[in-house]
Amino acid sequence: MSSRFNLKTPKMFIKTRFNYEKLPGGASDSQSSSPIRMGSWSKNYRSPAWANRLQRPRLSFARLVMLAIAALMLVSMLATGIYKKRRWNDNERKGDDRKLYHWERYPRLKGLFGGVRTLVKYEDWVSEQDLVKYSQGPSPEDNIKQKWPPKSDKDHREPPMDPVAFNPYPDWTSASYLKNHDEVKTCYLDDEEKIDLPDIYAYPGIPQNQTAPFFGSYEELGINEKVCFDRFGRLGPYGYSYGRDQGGFDLATKFEKAGAEKIWSYEPKIDYRHVNWGRAQKRCLAKNEIRFQKSETKSETKSEQEEPAKNAERAEPVKQKIKRHAYVLRTWTGYKYSETQILTIRAMINELSLKSGGEYDVHFLLHVKDDSIPIWSSEEVYQKTIQDNLPEEFWGMATLWSEQQMRMYYPEPFPNNVYNHAKAPVHSVYRSAHFAMQWFSQVHPEYDFYWNWEMDLRLSGHYYEFNTRIGDWARNQPRKGMWERSSRYYIPALHGSWKNFTEMVEEEMYNSDEKPVWGPPKFENTGMLPSPPETTPPSTYLADDYEWGVGEDADIVTFNPIFDPAKTNWVFRDDVSGYDLELPEPPRRCAIITVSRLSKRLLDLMHRETYLMKHHMFPEMWPSTVAFHHGLKAVYAPHAVYFDHNWPLESIDGVFNHPPKPTDSVFGWGEHNQLGNSFYFNAGFSSELWRRWLGGREYNQGGPTEEENGSGRMCLRPTLFHPVKHENLAT
Repeated sequence: MSSRFNLKTPKMFIKTRFNYEKLPGGASDSQSSSPIRMGSWSKNYRSPAWANRLQRPRLSFARLVMLAIAALMLVSMLATGIYKKRRWNDNERKGDDRKLYHWERYPRLKGLFGGVRTLVKYEDWVSEQDLVKYSQGPSPEDNIKQKWPPKSDKDHREPPMDPVAFNPYPDWTSASYLKNHDEVKTCYLDDEEKIDLPDIYAYPGIPQNQTAPFFGSYEELGINEKVCFDRFGRLGPYGYSYGRDQGGFDLATKFEKAGAEKIWSYEPKIDYRHVNWGRAQKRCLAKNEIRFQKSETKSETKSEQEEPAKNAERAEPVKQKIKRHAYVLRTWTGYKYSETQILTIRAMINELSLKSGGEYDVHFLLHVKDDSIPIWSSEEVYQKTIQDNLPEEFWGMATLWSEQQMRMYYPEPFPNNVYNHAKAPVHSVYRSAHFAMQWFSQVHPEYDFYWNWEMDLRLSGHYYEFNTRIGDWARNQPRKGMWERSSRYYIPALHGSWKNFTEMVEEEMYNSDEKPVWGPPKFENTGMLPSPPETTPPSTYLADDYEWGVGEDADIVTFNPIFDPAKTNWVFRDDVSGYDLELPEPPRRCAIITVSRLSKRLLDLMHRETYLMKHHMFPEMWPSTVAFHHGLKAVYAPHAVYFDHNWPLESIDGVFNHPPKPTDSVFGWGEHNQLGNSFYFNAGFSSELWRRWLGGREYNQGGPTEEENGSGRMCLRPTLFHPVKHENLAT
């Protein structure tokens, strides 16, 4: 390794291809002279003194620190409640002497709440941020050509364009597809194959001045950014809007719906009262099983060696086999399924599994919280537990597990815990949710990938497009700079293109004291499993031209950055067991929220590390750390994340990507900065945005009357929401 990556050598400036002049905006838009603070943030991490203090909480002083952290975590949870209670009504803030967070002083963004009556083609769309930015100039008419949708009939109540069926799938019947793949057999909802699979509908435009996401990029991930989904086109085909006597949920009677009925001129209404989704998945896989069979290697005979030309003429082309995915919904006994959530689960099964010809299987991994229920000794009890805790249409899709089962599968002891902040047993789901996923991958080894999906996630876009495009994007990412890029939020309005962002991260690393991650890291330990041989870098870091890893499927895909918890005061960073306490803690990586896509290779290593080595870490730290230790491919997918306040670009980059000290990290005491966005564990804006999209009234804003008298119902581009804790709509 070059001396420029030696922590003991002076920092060297290395000229790279990154060019700050390529970034959008300029000095006039900044609060500082440079849009990126080059290298300055890394200086705060040079001295190991603070890191050692944070890493040794078993010392008496550190225990005091941990008590302070616990208190601040409580404050953070209270802040979420304050956010919801105090939020957004300026009139209500009169007399409120609560000290505002710095980001609450930024102007509010309201463009996401625009409705379908203001739809324009993507080419005519101007984001809310650009409208604000350019309309404040001396000649706004010269900077921005505002275009409004044409007037429509019925007193402007009808949207100016019609919804269209949204189809993100390959053309399964095309000659180019069939040349390399087996035929995709059509699947149906019923045993008699008379009920066709429904389509969903999107508007081919965006509400004018809709807010742009601060984080992530549709274009980079290959997700269609030129369409938006309203609740009727997205959920209507799954029973949202039509009557219960027709097999729907009749949820739209109180809400604005001008133009929504047009989808029924293309789409039949399906009676879902007798659909058995588990059986439909199994039938679909049986019809398409040849697409997923592993290729068998046939040994060459002497005659084949002597007659290659003749054999070539006889041989049929080898078709490319499709990798399979288990889409695992993590649920538990006593969980209550709202009708809206049932609609979203129907969408998952239809869009991921049935319409893809069995590429995905949707599973419920159901945690039986009462260890006294004998689910493993009685098939009758097993089935009754499912029937008592799942809607009937999903009964054939559940796998049960319990903490008691995990105690037997991964028996104690798990020695040498550094600090158990949760004060909970190692087998409690809070500290070892990954145990069940590891076990599931062992009893269901037929899948290549396993999606760890939480019940409080929602998606306004199409599941197959979202999940598949992210997987394709991750496969094309090079390993060089992979961990460093994945530790940061991508802000296109500031960073420019992904190429420019890649070069910026490289330059920041060169100008810091950080060594790049290149293959499995070396650290002191008293026993580790061997890493897969293919994870050894084929060349030096400097010799690689962003080639290694391209075309390799990612072993873990996360939806928040993968950060080094030792450089933060994240409260669970030291929940580490099984390593020698006389040695420094092992290096670690973490991604907040356990939502992720995990490869079979990674889950096998996690499983073996657990039962062979007795290694264990907190659930949000364990998968990323195992991938890190063994040199696997790990990426953070930069999906679109929206904010409710108009942060200055340099400020949001500084707070989220370059905290001046560890206590400022947004993955610790600084988590209040996440309250106003659409995706984080404590994001307050996500629930509001989702329920407003459904037509509900939140914080005295929105709802049927406001939609009817304003711009109509909301229409959002594909957005992943977390958390959504309930869907009780106020009207």
